Amino acid sequence: MTESNFFRLNDGTTIPVIGFGTYTVQGAKGIRVLQSAIDAGFRLIDSSTNYMNEGTVGEAIRRSDVPRKDIAIRSKLPGANHDYDKAITVIQESLYRSGLDYFDQYLIHWPLPKQGKYVEAWQALVDAQKFGLVKTIGVSNFLPEHLDKIIEATGVTPAVNQIERHPYFNNLELVKENQKRGIQVESWSTFGRKLNDVLENETIVELAKKYHKTPAQIILRWNYQSDVLSIVKASSYDHQKANLEFFDFELSKDDIDKINGLDQGEAGRVEGQDPNEYEEFD
Repeated sequence: MTESNFFRLNDGTTIPVIGFGTYTVQGAKGIRVLQSAIDAGFRLIDSSTNYMNEGTVGEAIRRSDVPRKDIAIRSKLPGANHDYDKAITVIQESLYRSGLDYFDQYLIHWPLPKQGKYVEAWQALVDAQKFGLVKTIGVSNFLPEHLDKIIEATGVTPAVNQIERHPYFNNLELVKENQKRGIQVESWSTFGRKLNDVLENETIVELAKKYHKTPAQIILRWNYQSDVLSIVKASSYDHQKANLEFFDFELSKDDIDKINGLDQGEAGRVEGQDPNEYEEFD
């Protein structure tokens, strides 16, 4: 297996195989957390308009010694702004708030199929890319039927799809459907958040002992060997640094199968957020 710190996307760009999540990372404390993450080695910062921290992210980038071109910054379109004109305006406003000239990646946060406007929203992202506001465009929480609809309507395939994925909800079928379409899969809730005990799971802990790694590093390696990008979050520098140290070992196929066997199906979702039903932040 050839080790690499980057995945190549279908638009020809590359992306780090792990990114730093910023949900609840806000204000002066958030700036310190982000500075620490960048110092630890993170080069992909995952934000969203609905996280209300684009200003924090932008300020942390300006204060960093790492050149802007070496840090990939991402934000996401909120569900309230799927109308084409609103979407274009929101992207512009997000850039103004962050003080950035462009986003490296921009995603539709949720499809919200009950609203039925995600094709319109996707067209806005396609055009925002043409306008130079965004370099790479993608989606989050899109199911195969949503993907096929936007691809058919615009002729543009998302570069990435960020989905819920962790050992209790491995989402393997959706992973395969994305990969079949040439879309890079990313995981959110990689460690299951605080709503379940995935990091204390007996199987994960035993594998951590076997490989002399942390439970978190076992899960990150599981994703990496499945060609899935991990979005993670940690407040301390030590944990941030540890989350980047999963390249020096390889899980056996049997051990990957053991982790896949922890899947609980729909019952394993951290908050029961079915993309066909979930209405973002209603």
